[in-house]
Amino acid sequence: MADSLSAYKQQLLNDFNNRPDYENEFHKQAATRLVELANLRSGKLVLDIATGTGLAAIAAAEAVGSAGSVLGTDFASGMLRQAQQKIADLGLTNIEFEEADADEQQFQESQFDAILCSSAIVYLTDIPKALSQWHNALKSGGVVAFSCLAESSPTSSVLFREVVQRYGLTIPNPNELLGTHEKCCQILQSIGFEDIKITNEQFGFYLQDAEASWNGNAKSAFGLQEVQWSEQQLEQCKHEYLAEVNAVSSEQGFWNDVTMFFVIAYKSHTPTLWEISS
Repeated sequence: MADSLSAYKQQLLNDFNNRPDYENEFHKQAATRLVELANLRSGKLVLDIATGTGLAAIAAAEAVGSAGSVLGTDFASGMLRQAQQKIADLGLTNIEFEEADADEQQFQESQFDAILCSSAIVYLTDIPKALSQWHNALKSGGVVAFSCLAESSPTSSVLFREVVQRYGLTIPNPNELLGTHEKCCQILQSIGFEDIKITNEQFGFYLQDAEASWNGNAKSAFGLQEVQWSEQQLEQCKHEYLAEVNAVSSEQGFWNDVTMFFVIAYKSHTPTLWEISS
């Protein structure tokens, strides 16, 4: 188990430390929208888990102002170097970044007003456990805000898994656990979160470069990084994937449905003695 876990973490590092185009419009829009929906107020203390290049953390720092502060954590040093350079360029002084594995982070009880995780919760090895830890780390009335994909998204990845399975390899759907509103609510309610709001937004697009889609899927942590296939097997599988994409494409290309859930939930507010007495 330890060996397979460390192999998975290495695949994550390989994936994220070698993404020259991570700051694409998808990730920028998703991070900005998450912070907007979290409705952060001035003076609040915010934690951004798996911050990457700091997209959500920087938006949060701007939202909480000089009276607040943001801590962004990630275990991909290549991502954090980009994040550090950005805050230096922007001159932000209310934000810090630390290298940390989201699966192993320890928090104090009632430490943060808000905990964010933009487009990254799917990579955690035990999502319910992480959410429980985040609940404990939130102050009374604090908010958790994360984004995840519907279990049927992106359709290019669904098709990739279907094609690969014909070659005897089953790749689990990483979006299955949180992939419906009902599943999200059930997990959050079981932990103790309240006032759960889930906003659907469509980030889909017409895919015109099927080979780039193959490379993105195959090289991801949920792809073929560690698969011991011959070059011939790999090329044959790739050829079949490209053929499948082309077969269902229109003149505009292959419609790649990317349905994103923005999930906002709150830790119940514990009344103070003053509130009870009044």
